[in-house]
Amino acid sequence: MTIWTTPIGPDGIPSTALLTDHYELTALDAARRSGIAEHRATFEVFTRGLPVGRRYGVVAGVARAVDAVTRFRFHDDDLTWLRRRGFLTEGTLEWLADYRFRGDVSGYHDGELFFPHSPILTVESTFAEALILETVLLSILNHDCAVASAAARMDLAAGDRFTIEAGGRRTHQEAAVDAALAAYTAGIDVTSNLEAGRRFGLPTAGTTMHAFTLAHVDEATAFAAQVEAFGPATTFLVDTYDVEEGIRRAVAAAGPGIGAIRIDSGDLDDEARRARKLLDDLGAKDCRIVVSGDLDEFRLAELAGAPIDRYLLGTRLVTGSGAPTAELVYKLVAIADDPGPDALQRSVAKTSEGKGHRGGRKVATRVLDADGHAVQERVLAPDDPVGQLPPDHRERGLQVPWIRAGESIRPFSADAARAHHLTARAELPPAALDIDPGPPHLDGNRRRP
Repeated sequence: MTIWTTPIGPDGIPSTALLTDHYELTALDAARRSGIAEHRATFEVFTRGLPVGRRYGVVAGVARAVDAVTRFRFHDDDLTWLRRRGFLTEGTLEWLADYRFRGDVSGYHDGELFFPHSPILTVESTFAEALILETVLLSILNHDCAVASAAARMDLAAGDRFTIEAGGRRTHQEAAVDAALAAYTAGIDVTSNLEAGRRFGLPTAGTTMHAFTLAHVDEATAFAAQVEAFGPATTFLVDTYDVEEGIRRAVAAAGPGIGAIRIDSGDLDDEARRARKLLDDLGAKDCRIVVSGDLDEFRLAELAGAPIDRYLLGTRLVTGSGAPTAELVYKLVAIADDPGPDALQRSVAKTSEGKGHRGGRKVATRVLDADGHAVQERVLAPDDPVGQLPPDHRERGLQVPWIRAGESIRPFSADAARAHHLTARAELPPAALDIDPGPPHLDGNRRRP
């Protein structure tokens, strides 16, 4: 049986080099012929807009993207395959054999908020070195930012109720691991994905499933076995057959100290209310109610008045809740006309309608008013007037160095990314936290009501 895996180099490190598009290497080949390959250049990652109804996005995946850049190597097997394809010159293949990213990468923190035209990531190196990173950077950031942006909205809608990410069965197996990290960064409390727990140090949780109940001769026997294995504080899935009877059997098996029940079907608002009354009548007043079933931020908002303690979130969370990509792009914003590390770069930009962007390397700050609320994101190119802030306002820088001279310099912590997100989100004025459709709150240098 053939198993397809990422190639491992002689150093034992899996390569990311072929997680790219054909046209990046043909453009590289042409750039080497034209002479601009070794000119200094600056690329930026940003989005031109947010999904309808979204007021902000959440940055996630920067640390993963940085890791991918440091592992971007063309091993012998990669080069042999490319040589057989026959679309690159031998000189370019030799250049790829020696490829190491030796430039600088700056960007937003994982967990930071972003808006249209926020320079989430800035890549500075030679044109050739930066050019061929486009696809691997965008594939990571578009996925992780989409999941994190959805997760933040669900976390807000959940209020103080506990949230569990459990979307591993609804997406690609590797995407599930990365989605768990993005969701945790944006406020979701735990994941059910064990690989995410191992790889990123995330808290994990889980109990049992319908198959466990169905495998036993009856529900009472299944619940008794569950208590024997996990104790009475476990969570019982009570909707395999009949919810009311399931609750009665769960309490009978675990006693009044039963930990929780989970309901995965029916009208969750109605089922939760009936479950709460029945649990209280049976003396299980401290038993928590967990619900699941294709939940998104809007459904959570509808359930705000129901006696629910925990939400299990799956499909809608790991697929971006209607926005499966953050629609980020990777664009050249400056390039030198001469080779050499000190050559002056000129601003460049597309001007085509609907696809244009501003040239020049940007500096981004978040402007906060006297109450500590974010009122503006300033994104300034070299020739933009800085302007004066009101005396009671302040601003904080949004960009930090991630790679210097090809070396990763910033350690990553999932807990630190999560803490940064919660702090950044707390800066937003209350109106910006509304999940109902509306205009983006902040947009580049412009204020929004």
